[in-house]
Amino acid sequence: MLEVLDVHTSYGKIRALKGISLKVERGEIVTLIGSNGAGKTTALKTIIGTLKPHRGEIRLDGNRIDRLSTDKVVRMGIAQSPEGRRIFARMSVLENLELGAFARADKHNVAADMGRVLALFPRLGERLQQKGGTLSGGEQQMLAMGRALMANPKLLLLDEPSMGLSPILVETIFETIRNIRQQGTTILLVEQNARMALRISDRGYVIQAGYIVLHDRADDLLRSDLVRKSYLGEKFA
Repeated sequence: MLEVLDVHTSYGKIRALKGISLKVERGEIVTLIGSNGAGKTTALKTIIGTLKPHRGEIRLDGNRIDRLSTDKVVRMGIAQSPEGRRIFARMSVLENLELGAFARADKHNVAADMGRVLALFPRLGERLQQKGGTLSGGEQQMLAMGRALMANPKLLLLDEPSMGLSPILVETIFETIRNIRQQGTTILLVEQNARMALRISDRGYVIQAGYIVLHDRADDLLRSDLVRKSYLGEKFA
């Protein structure tokens, strides 16, 4: 479904991505793990078009998208739940969710997708008229993910969905990610909680300093010495 081919992205003179390549097959959960500043969020921003690569190509279902504006990328079937949630604090939960469907042409299907989102996140259904800014951190994460799903994407980009959440809510969020995949949405997940991310993923990529340094099946990455030492906190004698 998604192909990222030798992509280079910079912030001014700072090279953030230095020729990364990755792919996501339809129906997969693929995770991208790495330390702070490794290039994970930059990769997602480049895929969805808020940053433009100065070299390389990005293709969705064989169609090149790296030259398109973000709104056109969204219309082609990619949506993102960004790092830090970035919900609209003064708008209600319902209004935030409705904004997620703003670019859709199939307005007749929006109500059904609203029902799907509220079934995935029952807490949001209990707070539809509540202002987004008054929600707890976990509820705001649910709202950010629900808003992205309201675009009815083929591919969902999730950027650090567990950040700042309690262990119980982390379990809830990851179980929901599994459910979203089971309902037919392909997922590219960026996550610092490498152990949890790899446990629910099919494959994973490790990014360091703007380079992809390792790619394998998720269960094999969990056994990799590099991943165990650098991202799982395990120590070797």
